[in-house]
Parts: sequence; C-alpha cells; structure tokens
Amino acid sequence: MDNDSDSRQQSYEKALQTLRERLQWAVAGGGDKLRARHQERGKIPVRERIDLLLDPGSPFMELSPLAGWGMHNGEVPAAGIVTGIGRVSGVNCMIIANDATVKGGSFFPETTRKHVRAQEIAWENRLPCLYLVDCGGAFLPQQDRVFPDYGHFGTSFYHQCRMSAEGLPQLSAVFGGCTAGGAYIPALSDESVMVNGTGRIHLGGPPIVKAAISEVVDAETLGGASMHARVSGVTDYLAMNEAEALQRLRDIVAGLNWRPEGTAARRPSIPPKFDPGEIPGIVGMDLRRPFDVKEVLLRMVDGSALQEFKPEYGETLVCATAHIHGYPVGILANNGVLFSESSLKGAHFIELCNQRRIPLLFLQNITGFMVGTEAERGGIAKHSAKLVYAVATARVPRFTVLIGGSYGAGNYGMCGRGFGPRFLFSWPNSRIATMSPEVASTVLSELRRASLKGPADEEEIRALQAETKRQFEEQSDPYYATARLWDDGIIEPTQTRDVLGICLQLADESTPRFQGQSPVYRM
Repeated sequence: MDNDSDSRQQSYEKALQTLRERLQWAVAGGGDKLRARHQERGKIPVRERIDLLLDPGSPFMELSPLAGWGMHNGEVPAAGIVTGIGRVSGVNCMIIANDATVKGGSFFPETTRKHVRAQEIAWENRLPCLYLVDCGGAFLPQQDRVFPDYGHFGTSFYHQCRMSAEGLPQLSAVFGGCTAGGAYIPALSDESVMVNGTGRIHLGGPPIVKAAISEVVDAETLGGASMHARVSGVTDYLAMNEAEALQRLRDIVAGLNWRPEGTAARRPSIPPKFDPGEIPGIVGMDLRRPFDVKEVLLRMVDGSALQEFKPEYGETLVCATAHIHGYPVGILANNGVLFSESSLKGAHFIELCNQRRIPLLFLQNITGFMVGTEAERGGIAKHSAKLVYAVATARVPRFTVLIGGSYGAGNYGMCGRGFGPRFLFSWPNSRIATMSPEVASTVLSELRRASLKGPADEEEIRALQAETKRQFEEQSDPYYATARLWDDGIIEPTQTRDVLGICLQLADESTPRFQGQSPVYRM
C-alpha cells in the first residue's frame, strides 16, 4: 500500500471507529437502569429475544440501527424498535421488535417510518413478518407526526392486512402492553402468542376506560393474557414466560409449509482475489479526490472476476456482470460525471439485465449529469432521461449502495431512494444532497448577487455562503440521512459483500420461477 492509500486508510479507520461507537448507542437502548427494571419484571432485552428466536448461527441483518440519531435529545436509540432479517425454523423472516426500555416502546415519527419500511421490505421480498410486541402506542406529544398521514401508524396496519391477504404470514408474540393502536398489531396477526402476567392488549387502558365510561378496572383484568386466551379469544396461545412464547413462535413458523422459489443459476461462492480490507484505502474520506471504482469492484465480487460491458465507451459509468456469493449481478458504478454516452450505455445495460433476469447493483459516487452548452447541445437532457426511465422501469430487483457522493439528478439516475431499490445502504464516507456544500454556497451567493439592483454587500454574501455551506454539510452527512430513514443503514465497506449476498438471496427466493422475457432495445 503506497503512502497516499495509507493516509486514506487511516482517515477511514477514524470514520469506522465513529460508526462503531454510535452503533453502541443504538444497542444500549434506554440504558442500564431501564434495562435492569425490564429484567426485574421477568422480561428479556429485545436483542436477546431476537437471538433466542433465530436459528442457532443465523446471521441477523439489522436495518437502520441509527434511526433517530441526533434527534429527540438522543433519548430514542434506534427509534425504539429493532428491525431486521434472520432465519427462524429454516425460513427467512422479517423481525419487527419493540424496545420497551426506550420510552416504553412508544412510536415516534422515526419509529413508524422504520416499522413501515421493514414491512415494505418484507412485502417486496416475500418474507413472513414476526412482531415481538412490547408497545406503548403513539407518543402522544408528537401525535400529529405519528397518527394521521400515509406512512404513519395506520399504514403499518394497512400493510399487515394486505400482506396477510397475499399469503405472507403475520405472526406476533406479546411481551408487554399493547395499548390503543398497538393492540392492532397482535389483533391483525394471523396467529398470536401472549406471555402470562406481562402481556396485555386493550384498545383503551384503565385511565381511558375510567375517563370514558367511569369504570375502574386493573390492567390484567381488562386485557391480560389469561383473559384473552380463555375468554375473548383475541390471542391464540398462552405462554408462561418469554422463552416459551419465542419457542411457540418458532413452532408456528416451522408449520407454515413455506418454500421459497429460487431462480438463479447460483455458482459456488468464491472470495475475491484482492483484499476487501483495502477498500477504505482506495476510497478515503475526501470526496474531492477521485478513485477508480473498478478497484473497489475487484475487492467485492467473487474471484475478482468482472465481465465489463462496453469498456471503451462511456467510461465514466462502469457496467459489468459478476457474481457475489454465487449470485449473478449486473453492476452500474460511477467513475465520474454522467455524460450522454455513459447514460445511453447504462440504459442499454439495464435492458440486457432485464432480459437475462439478472439483479442490478448501483454503486453511487456521482456529482450528477454533465452540464454546459456542449452537453445540452449533445442532448444530455434526453439521454439522461433514458437512463432514469430504464432505472425506474427495470423488471429485476435493484440494490443501491452509496459509496461516495450522491448529488442532484445523479442520485435518480443511479437508483436513489426515490426510485424504490429493494435495499439502500451507505458507507461512512458518503454524502447525499441536491449538490455539494461548495457548489450550493456558490450558487446561492450568485443568485443573491443577481437579485440585487445595486452593488452587493460582500459581508452579507460571505455570511450567506458560510450559512449555506454549514447547512449543506450538516444535512448531507450520512448520519443525518440514516437518522431519518433515507437509507437502510450505514455499513462498513468490508461488510458490503456479505450484506449484498443476503440481499441477493432474498431477492432470488422471492422471484417467481417463470417470468416472461422481452427484447432488448439498443439506445
């Protein structure tokens, strides 16, 4: 490794250390005091519940662990909910688990978004949903951001109903209180388990019952597990403790008669010939310093083997087929700004992958499409639109990783969040915004100058530039993005190959065995 790579590696290691420290914040939940109180009540911490539920040795791909970072005074780690994918009784399942040590499992805006996003992933990848419920309902001080709109709490129930109707199992285990809207999570499940003594379901808790009809009743009598198992029939199984409830959930999954489809001609998984640990030294933290994305790809794909498409044309977009953990994948990776030639090349490559049923992987490090008189006369608006159209209408699963900058329309042309990739992950060095802080400060200062009739106040212009740069630096930070669920999590470059292997397996198992083919149209 040369001196420049060594310097980049060292700067990236600092960023990785920051990521690992912040993930510890997410894992800590409500802290030691609340965790101890939780356990005194006979409750198992949320991530330990998940460990007991999963098959021994199963990886758990946790999603958006840093949701809520830097928000709500840091008091809502992981948005109070753990979501992710793991194997239960041999079946890949989406797990959605409330963390009652965080504000009693109440739903904040980021909680609802994370819950709904997990359901979206389960729906698209044809995964059963397992809800580990310990939910205090909506966080009332922010009810206007949790309750009324699409994407809020009600959407999670809508998704539950629709997925169940489509044959995707919805199963729940109740470990604590399920009040108001929270009661519908188990009530809408195909089958549910409740833990005796701690599990409770009621549309209105004792305070609401007293206020509404002047009835005084304790929580256990009103909605305890024993009553719901023996009297109301709201739950299907009564468990004496949490371990029994989790085993019952495993037994239910084992009896689902669930068989994934699977279509890919999968090869044996071969490690890359080049060390993935070298990727941080290639990429670095300074987005102004270019790197050759092919060097990244050689450390990510099986056997470091790439079959590049049109390697001498439109060279700022690398298009190649490869395998990751044995699964075929078509890769579109930025090596500079997108010109008309690279846009047309990308659109053509996507059609080839559509025809051959090869999933698409977009690796974003893009300032945008080329601008200027020459580019406009060359039809960049038309040709970039062709790439955007091809991305939007692709008929194969799509995955996106932000490995650098993601700016402007380049974000759209490379399958950003707005274009619905099945999964979107970020690296710690990534940035996402309409434009870079430097460009934004220049653009706004020039617009300000142009709006003035007289001479510009240079002190005012400098202040505007500084404030604009500060705003864009803050809002393009990957932690700002992941806190707001703009991605499915920040991952380390060396983890990316394994994460993508899981994603490709899920996509393959959810793909129908027969798909009609369509011709390829050369752009």
